[in-house]
Amino acid sequence: MTQLELTNEELLTTTRAVRKRLDFDRPVELDVVKECLQLALQAPTGSNSQRWQFVLVRDDDKKLALAELYRRSFEKYRPQPYSVHNVHRGDAQLGEVQKRVVDSVEYLAQHMERVPLLVIPCMEGRVENSGTAAQAGSYGSILPTTWSFMLAARTRGLGTCWTTLHLSYEKEAAEVLGIPYERVTQVAMIPVAYTLGTDFKPGVRRDVEARLHMDGW
Repeated sequence: MTQLELTNEELLTTTRAVRKRLDFDRPVELDVVKECLQLALQAPTGSNSQRWQFVLVRDDDKKLALAELYRRSFEKYRPQPYSVHNVHRGDAQLGEVQKRVVDSVEYLAQHMERVPLLVIPCMEGRVENSGTAAQAGSYGSILPTTWSFMLAARTRGLGTCWTTLHLSYEKEAAEVLGIPYERVTQVAMIPVAYTLGTDFKPGVRRDVEARLHMDGW
């Protein structure tokens, strides 16, 4: 398929969390998704373990079940001090931007089941009772792969968004999808759809100097 003509810098700065500009009515071809995943599997993985698994969800009933779990978690998340609704309160630089983010987050929560495809990245094994090093190694093996998938999707006109709220009900989601919960950990739920328009701008971020530490904190 035709790919967007993006420079490396454009790809890295305009691969946004897409919510309100997801096209719910245009089908996503499975071949395109497989192509993106094949590229993503080139990402590094700890000890070359390659313990990735990806569950693709197109079934309407299963998408609705996952969306309902997401919304149930979303209602508990909303009032938390770290939620998208409350972070950056009183911040002159990011406050107005955050209002738009909140609006888009609410929109996706309301319409999750309408997304043509949900991608559930998984890793073999369970790490919640492991130490910090084991957890970092495991997540460090699946997150680069998933982000590579999202970058590849962007070059093909697809929008994605990293979400994790359904994981509050991971076991219930595993039952919906037939995932062996005792042996496989879900990491995220990525809505995938063609975007309404393909032009995206870089996000508002603080200057790197405000987040940089040299030789110590």
